[in-house]
Amino acid sequence: MKKPPQDLSQLLHQSGKLPDIAEKAELLLYLDQHVKQIVAGPIAEQLKVANFRQGVLVVETTSAAWAARINFQKSKLLAQLQAETLPILTAIEVKVNPRLAMYDAKPNQAHKELSPVAAEHIAALAENVSGTLGEKLKRLASLASRNK
Repeated sequence: MKKPPQDLSQLLHQSGKLPDIAEKAELLLYLDQHVKQIVAGPIAEQLKVANFRQGVLVVETTSAAWAARINFQKSKLLAQLQAETLPILTAIEVKVNPRLAMYDAKPNQAHKELSPVAAEHIAALAENVSGTLGEKLKRLASLASRNK
């Protein structure tokens, strides 16, 4: 007999490697946000905290040019992180990862609005179509009046 699947929240709170991995992922996410707040500007968009091991913070960036800019700010960043967040931090290592540019953390999605003319055409079409398709077209046409 098969065991029923376990809830993910239960797995994260049990002993073993999974809770340690989840804790490290949360730490890296927090450090990534904090580092981006410190450096700010266009550099923040080009870097990601990749790892923290043995007191060394590993930061990845998309190109050697951005790595050079981060290296110029490394001593300030190190001092600020030691004072505010990580007193055990001993060094910052900057690595170039060109693949990082392919992964946009927040893809820009344009929210398109339905024009009143298009809504009228869809509503007219919905009157001639029966069933669930007609209902869906009517709801779509009603979106234009809500967005005004």
